[in-house]
Amino acid sequence: MFLYTKDAPKGDLRKVYGETLVELGKKDPKLCVVDGDLSTSTKTAMFGKEFPERFFNVGIDEQNLIGVASGLAYDKDRVVFASSFSMFLTGRPWEVIRQHIGYNELPVKLVATHAGITVGPDGASHQMNEDIAIMRAIPNMRVVVPADSNILKKILYKAYETPGPFYIRLSREKFPIVYPEDVEFEIGKGFVLREGKDVTIVAIGLMVSHALDAATILEEKYGISAEVIDPVSVKPIDVNLLVESAKKTSKVVTVEEHSTIGGLGEAVASALAESYPVPVKKIGIPDTYGESGSAEELLRRFELMPDQLAERIYNWLKTF
Repeated sequence: MFLYTKDAPKGDLRKVYGETLVELGKKDPKLCVVDGDLSTSTKTAMFGKEFPERFFNVGIDEQNLIGVASGLAYDKDRVVFASSFSMFLTGRPWEVIRQHIGYNELPVKLVATHAGITVGPDGASHQMNEDIAIMRAIPNMRVVVPADSNILKKILYKAYETPGPFYIRLSREKFPIVYPEDVEFEIGKGFVLREGKDVTIVAIGLMVSHALDAATILEEKYGISAEVIDPVSVKPIDVNLLVESAKKTSKVVTVEEHSTIGGLGEAVASALAESYPVPVKKIGIPDTYGESGSAEELLRRFELMPDQLAERIYNWLKTF
C-alpha cells in the first residue's frame, strides 16, 4: 500500500539520514562517518555529537574525505558513511572514488545531499545534475535515489548490511511521503505505484510524486491511463519490472531531476533496447547548467512541475 496523495505530508530526508546514522552507530561500535565541513547541512552532525570519536570532519578537502573514508574501510568489518553536497562528493573526488572505493569494492556508503536544481539560489556551481551519470559508470557502484524519507531509512539499513560501495542521492528539499514506514527495499527492485495501460512513467526522487500528480492530470484532463514506476535503484535497475510495464503500455517516459544525459532516462532506454524495444521519451534537465532561483521556480523553469509533465507527455503521445 502506498500513501501518496496530492496533499501528502512532507518528510525531511536529511534529518532521517542523520537519525539513522545515530541508530546504526549505537548498533555498531565500529561504524564511522566522514564529512567535509558541511555536517550541519548533511545532518551527519547528529552522529558526530553522539559519537565524536568516530566522526571525522576533514574540512573542505573532498579528495582527502574519500581517502580517509577509504582508509577506514580497508578494515572491511567497518562500514563507513561519507557525506557532502552532491557537487563536492562526486564531482571533485571522482577519480579517487573510482580508484579506492570502486576498484577495491570497499564498504563506503556515499550519501550526497543537495543534488539537482532544487538546491535553488546557490546556483549552477552547486547544482549537480550529472552525478548519477558519473557514479553509475563506476564498476561495483550501486546507485539509489529515494522518493521519500520512509524508503530512505530502509535504503540506509540495506546499504549498511550489504558489502561494497553505494551512492545514495538526496536533495535539499523535503519530499512528499509516498511509502508507508514498513516498506521493504531490495536492491534492484522497483515499485509500480499506479497501474495504467497507455503509457509508463518511470521516475525517481522528488519526481516520483510529480509523476503521480501528472498521471492524475493525464487521466482527468486527457483520458490517458498512465502507469507510474519508481525503480528506486538506478544501478542495478529492475529490468523485469520495466519490460513487464512496457509490454502493457508500449510507450515509456522517464522523469528525473538530473541531466537527460547518462541518468535514469539512459539507464531505462538501454535496458529496454536490449530486452523489449519501445519508444522512450526522456524528461529531465537538458544539456545545460542550472540557474539561481527558488526550488519551485527552477522546477517550473525546466518544465518539471506536474502540470508541465502532463502536457509534455500528452504532446509526445499525440505524435503516435
